[in-house]
Amino acid sequence: MIPDLSTLAGPTGRLLAPGVALVHADARRWLASLPDRSVHAVVTDPPYGLVEYEEADHDKLRGGRGGVWRIPPTLDGVQRAPVPRFTVLGPREIEALRGFFDTMAWEWLRVLVPGGHVFLASNPLLSTGTFAAMAHAGFEKRGEIIRLVTTLRGGDRPKGAHAEFADVSVMPRAGWEPWGLFRKPLEGTVAENLRRWGTGGLRRRSEDEPFRDVIPCAPARGLERTIAPHPSLKPQRFLRQIVRAALPLGTGIVLDPFAGSGSTLAAAAALGVSALGVERDAAYVELAATAVPRLAALRVR
Repeated sequence: MIPDLSTLAGPTGRLLAPGVALVHADARRWLASLPDRSVHAVVTDPPYGLVEYEEADHDKLRGGRGGVWRIPPTLDGVQRAPVPRFTVLGPREIEALRGFFDTMAWEWLRVLVPGGHVFLASNPLLSTGTFAAMAHAGFEKRGEIIRLVTTLRGGDRPKGAHAEFADVSVMPRAGWEPWGLFRKPLEGTVAENLRRWGTGGLRRRSEDEPFRDVIPCAPARGLERTIAPHPSLKPQRFLRQIVRAALPLGTGIVLDPFAGSGSTLAAAAALGVSALGVERDAAYVELAATAVPRLAALRVR
């Protein structure tokens, strides 16, 4: 028996749209309160550097001073979104990151129903370790979703020696974003799991077209970013495809343990499916309260 959304969200949960709720809490602790086998999919973009969302560095971001965040220059009159400096992570931070994802993976495995999928946003620098944590917990890796997107990451010349090494880039300029795709082991066959739990596969785009693992999608811009000015905002055009695929029969509860400004929740609201988000930053909780219905109302192609 799957608990209903209001039971899962608890007394502090806020209903942001029909069937969509947000809880103000730290997911690392709050997830322990969720019953076993209580959600059908996880779609999330975690704080990969961890340190970039700790209070000190997040305050620097909000003040425009950077810290571990790279504040890109204005281009053609447009202020570009900050990006984390993942290359500043040392051995201690990387070890903490591994421990963080070990904990998250075990919790996700517990709260998902059999056959439930996890769509886990990553980046080429850190995906190897974090994806390994998912497999170690017992998830089956089912591939990767590649979002083709022009980014600002990489392509720079050696710091402090641009002129001396004018023909050298320290690392490639990234043109893609990997999302790990993992499945909790089935109970029986895919068909049997679908009949009992409504999970085990991915929803097709149509009867004639399967869900595909390469999705071209530009960054969120314009009105979308004005509505939800979060540094890691993912566009509705992309998230609606992911959330739709995550529920193969179109029913169930999608969990986003790192909800940010609510873009995953907004995608669920636009699709008319249930979703539960968790966010520890009070300012982002308030932002999501206004952003989710507005993002859900946007028409995207």
